[in-house]
Amino acid sequence: MDTHVSKIRVLVTDDSVVIRRLVSGVLNDDPAIEVVGTAINGRASLQKIEQLRPDLVTMDVEMPEVDGIEGVRRIRAAGHTVPIIMFSTLTERGASATLDALAAGASDYVAKPANVGSVGRSMEQVRDALIPRIKALVPSRGLAAAPQAGATARPAPTGGPVSLRPAAPVPAGGHKLLVVGSSTGGPDAVQKLLAALPPLPVPIALVQHMPPLFTRQFAQRLDRQTRFDVVEAEHNQVLRPGMVAIAPGDFHMEVVRDARGLVTKLSQGPAENFCRPAVDVLFRSAAHVTGAATLAVVLTGMGSDGAKGAAPIVAAGGSVVAQDQATSVVWGMPGAIAGAGLAEEILPLDQIAAAIARRLVPSGIAVMTGRNS
Repeated sequence: MDTHVSKIRVLVTDDSVVIRRLVSGVLNDDPAIEVVGTAINGRASLQKIEQLRPDLVTMDVEMPEVDGIEGVRRIRAAGHTVPIIMFSTLTERGASATLDALAAGASDYVAKPANVGSVGRSMEQVRDALIPRIKALVPSRGLAAAPQAGATARPAPTGGPVSLRPAAPVPAGGHKLLVVGSSTGGPDAVQKLLAALPPLPVPIALVQHMPPLFTRQFAQRLDRQTRFDVVEAEHNQVLRPGMVAIAPGDFHMEVVRDARGLVTKLSQGPAENFCRPAVDVLFRSAAHVTGAATLAVVLTGMGSDGAKGAAPIVAAGGSVVAQDQATSVVWGMPGAIAGAGLAEEILPLDQIAAAIARRLVPSGIAVMTGRNS
């Protein structure tokens, strides 16, 4: 067997020769990956894509002449669907630019090493962040390679029948809380979902795997783009209908109840599924506090975060809906829900708002199909 043919072919795009060499060295060390070329900016990247036909592209955000955002736009405008992973700095500017790139069609992002004292440590950070994402975004190759830290714990189902749970009865007092979990591909999916929803009689608590600064920028964008009051959650914050509370980067978020009603609780407990915030932490708390009155939605994302937390929601009589494989950037998290038999429905992204509305919205209120006014 020619193992060379089965390798994931990557194009590295960065104006820094140091970063190009570092990233190329890390990726070429993995037996399932081969760097087939490098480019110094977005224009050169598009040219190399057309010449080399890579399986995946890494793209620096800030580059001269044609930066990463414009590079992504040009690549997508040319009709190329190759997955693109952005390389970003952990700064306000870097977070904003990365979200612009994701909106333009990038698939995911990783943070550049910062405040690292050695080349070896920089390489380790890049390896741990980048390689699992590459293998998740190009799942058909490199399957025999050893799993990396942060990679999917077990393969999600990729075909064949998936068992669905019978729909749970509507709780006597109606649903009280909508909880949402997402990761790779999540920023775009969450924006489209919220834009398609009508006003809801319950609050939304959401975990999107993102670092600090990014979650605040993400919340601010969604607040501008949708009809909901979207905030980066604070500790001890009261949740109210029409509000979306996003877990801040590096903090787990739980929902608890006190005399004021449903309230957020933030903590920096151990990472779960290599993540903080983790969807499992939020989902477990919802199962405990709102039980059968909980509706959980799991969107696109690598790994299996959310599956362990969804199980107690189902056990309590709540409902779980998962995004389908065809519309997911990576069908890890929703695939784990499907594989565990926890979902009542497995739906394309553009049908999930209607599924939520059927459960939460009084009859007679139409579901929006675009940005809400």
